[in-house]
Amino acid sequence: MLVVYRGRHCPLCRKYLDQLQSMLDDFIGLGVAVHAWSADPAERARGQVTEQGWTFPVGVELDIEQMRQLGFYISSPLSADETDRPFSEPALIVVDPEHRMQIVAISNSPHARPELRAVCDGIDTIQRKHYPIRGTG
Repeated sequence: MLVVYRGRHCPLCRKYLDQLQSMLDDFIGLGVAVHAWSADPAERARGQVTEQGWTFPVGVELDIEQMRQLGFYISSPLSADETDRPFSEPALIVVDPEHRMQIVAISNSPHARPELRAVCDGIDTIQRKHYPIRGTG
């Protein structure tokens, strides 16, 4: 599962990733590898990972071309107080064992994200009932 977040400047992202950390054992129990990723530079992201105590891997320096290829919404900082680069709005992608996207949620706003308990329960249902991928791209 890949959770894309806006970066250190976003308090809603911090809260979401803190919740992800608190549910990490639930996801791992389902065999889900959890990763987060942002456009933040490595030093900025590492500092936040240490401060928050996140134990899942956090990717850094997501670039504009990668954001575009993945279909993410891209925002520019409103001020230098936020960050010094464009960043992705939130996204969550769950990839199945055959490397297909099973669940995709891409937001254009920090205020809309999938509820993590529902995602965890959904993964459990998908696995138990062999629920197929739905929707077409």
